[in-house]
Amino acid sequence: MNVPQNLKYTQDHEWIRTEGEFGFIGISDYAQSNLGDIVFVEIETVGEAFGNIEAVKAVEELYMPVSGEVLEVNPALESSPEVVNKAPYGDGWMIKIRISNLDELTGLLDAAAYEKLIG
Repeated sequence: MNVPQNLKYTQDHEWIRTEGEFGFIGISDYAQSNLGDIVFVEIETVGEAFGNIEAVKAVEELYMPVSGEVLEVNPALESSPEVVNKAPYGDGWMIKIRISNLDELTGLLDAAAYEKLIG
């Protein structure tokens, strides 16, 4: 399983890559692998959950790893949701946010802790 060292992770299998006060969020390689072929991604920018991801096997909610304002939704997901399967840490990112409180990042898992979680 691919677990990039430069990201932070949630126990719900979302990741965040930070660039200053901005964060790019998606789901982990482990999550996309367990879901199977992704057929639809619905982004709703209100609340703790930021949308749903639908795969052949299941529909799962997507959760914000930290609080923030959604600035951008990955436009590729509308026409090509399978990009999440192909490149979960690259072109398969889901949203870009302005992080409200950078201190919240310390509550997330680093790569080693996430690897231990997914065992």
